[in-house]
Amino acid sequence: MTVATPPAGQPTAKDFASDQEVRWCPGCGDYAILKAVLKTLADLAVPREQTVFVSGIGCSSRFPYYVSTYGFHTIHGRAPAIATGVKLANPELDVWVITGDGDGLSIGGNHMLHVLRRNVNLQIILFNNEIYGLTKGQYSPTSRQGTRSPSTPLGSVDYPVSPGAFALGAGARFIARSIDTLQPHLIGVLKRAHEHRGASFVEVFQNCVVFNDGVFEDFTAKAIAPEMQLHVQHGKPLRFGKGDAKGLRLDPARLAVEVVTVGENGVTESDLLVHDEKNRTLAALLLGLAPPAFPTALGVIYCDPAATYEEQAYEQIPAGASVARADLERLLHQGQTWTVAG
Repeated sequence: MTVATPPAGQPTAKDFASDQEVRWCPGCGDYAILKAVLKTLADLAVPREQTVFVSGIGCSSRFPYYVSTYGFHTIHGRAPAIATGVKLANPELDVWVITGDGDGLSIGGNHMLHVLRRNVNLQIILFNNEIYGLTKGQYSPTSRQGTRSPSTPLGSVDYPVSPGAFALGAGARFIARSIDTLQPHLIGVLKRAHEHRGASFVEVFQNCVVFNDGVFEDFTAKAIAPEMQLHVQHGKPLRFGKGDAKGLRLDPARLAVEVVTVGENGVTESDLLVHDEKNRTLAALLLGLAPPAFPTALGVIYCDPAATYEEQAYEQIPAGASVARADLERLLHQGQTWTVAG
């Protein structure tokens, strides 16, 4: 991995690009995500010698080779565990986890659950293309029912995992979503994730042009995007559609949201739900929305900071002591011990 001396003055995206050849399929959404991350790093002017990218296995996991920082290309599903170790060893490091829907939610699902509930201060970017791309198109945990693939030739019968709902259930304190081609939006989301103290979970809808092309067309196609994308902003009414004509209103009888049109049937903006990033119940409702009945919620859906894992772990070290000087022998023999007699 190439590690260069940080440039003088405001860096550019090129300053964070490594000298390695980027090897993804032409047209892959990973290129757009890489571009957004490089721009984010440049805008934030992060110290490259204090930045670490950790990945698992999959197309997305080539990422550390393409960023001019420190990095680890680890084993399948274990990036959260490796990243936790890096952060605990040196909490001053800025650590990013790069994973995919297969890597992070199948073999790595248990690791993802624990890194989120522990609230380790990491930026976790999950590339979701609803397919296994690296191993030639098998269905993944996020693949929709009916997905035909080499491993499900008659169509998948599995119920898919919602990455956002999974993260919320695991106890994540920051959950956001964006799309690979929405560069300004994605960069804004990544900056918010970096700003957050604790585990930041960002799902990026990413197109796989070879094995699952156009799977997100029901909300990303240019012609219908305004009607099928809900860009949430804290403190703002949940409006969408051309001219923000539509919105979401709570139906108290069913404890569910419904789509309404402002100006019709007496509906005014005051009837609409207002986005509150700290409202966990609202986050669950937003993460459950899906076309064609509802738009897909994008942006920072949930953000409720709490003490980080490494902060609390280091607080347990007695004043003036260090892990390196701990008396391991005394530690192993303290408390309840037994002598086994012959």
